[in-house]
Amino acid sequence: MHWNSVGEFFAMGGRAFYVWGSFGACALLMAVEPILAQRRARAVRDTLRREKLADELDRTLDRSPG
Repeated sequence: MHWNSVGEFFAMGGRAFYVWGSFGACALLMAVEPILAQRRARAVRDTLRREKLADELDRTLDRSPG
């Protein structure tokens, strides 16, 4: 496609809403995904840490004289 002006480029032949909306949605998702992945990884680490502490506590209680 050939554009004669910057305005025509941004209008995208009458499809600007679809083109720029798609571009914006993609950019937003690419910015948010690392943040969500970091939160999920932190939640998994916290869960594993709690499970490890619970297992250690169980082993400690099993060894104590009853």
